Amino acid sequence: MNKIPLSLATLTLIFSAGASMAADNSCEQVHFAEVGWTDITATTALTTEVLEGLGYGTKVDTVSVPIAYSGMKHGDFDVFLGNWMPTMASISDPYVERGQVERLKVNLAGAKYTLAVPQYVYDAGVTSLADLAEHSERFESNIHGIEAGNDGNQMIQQIIDDDAFGLGDWKLVDSSEAGMLAELKARVPNEQWMVFLGWEPHPMNTNFDMAYLDGTDDYFGPNFGGATIYTNTRAGYAEACSNVGALLDNLSFTLEMENQLMAAIMDGGEDPRDAARAYLKANPEVLNVWLDGVTTLDGEPALPAVMQALGIEHAAG
Repeated sequence: MNKIPLSLATLTLIFSAGASMAADNSCEQVHFAEVGWTDITATTALTTEVLEGLGYGTKVDTVSVPIAYSGMKHGDFDVFLGNWMPTMASISDPYVERGQVERLKVNLAGAKYTLAVPQYVYDAGVTSLADLAEHSERFESNIHGIEAGNDGNQMIQQIIDDDAFGLGDWKLVDSSEAGMLAELKARVPNEQWMVFLGWEPHPMNTNFDMAYLDGTDDYFGPNFGGATIYTNTRAGYAEACSNVGALLDNLSFTLEMENQLMAAIMDGGEDPRDAARAYLKANPEVLNVWLDGVTTLDGEPALPAVMQALGIEHAAG
């Protein structure tokens, strides 16, 4: 039997298949950066539940925002679901503009992120950033932020550095999401004054009677720091790991969804993965959208595999 010489097209297909298999092997575990904010903890938990149902391994590391971006640049992290824009622009944009990180798509719209006070402080006349300085004693000249290095903290520090509205001698109190809210919880019963970094989605909006301050547009943006949250990946990841990329491109969340999950985690004390699994079992219809055009790691249909992994008996409606 004569040997048939391989055509250039055939060789190209062979090499392409080999490259694809190599990419698939490198994509078997998805490494997430997570920054300790309950909303991103919740969305990361949802995504890891789905990925593991598809047969992927997952790893989640909690780091600061700067470390998340440095890690994506150096290939230490694959995915970050918490790119709050425009407030995170000063940190994320340089990486995106240099092509070291890719901003894939919006995964949540309608969020907000700016300074807030308890409602009783607002009712006492502190409705704007411009009202803080005259009450410096009652606020102890402190603005309470979250973890060091966070973009919101950076904006608070910029307000202080600019001596905006006479706040140049105020102090940023670095803490954490949990630490800041614990301080707020301790102050509210006695109506002690406090100005802090607030955002939605978050159960704080229903757990506390609170109000957002005007006058922060130059730092946090209009509409009370109106924010859009994007999915980010390390450069080239969505193309190299195209099946995971398809899932990431389909992922979208809602304020109601995140508030519900965050309340289960923060108020109900549920493990984030348990809360995510319970949400997906109660709302399986989201899987129809998220898994469109997606397969399991082995190339099998995605929806039945994920439903079986979650213990969902009937087809999502």
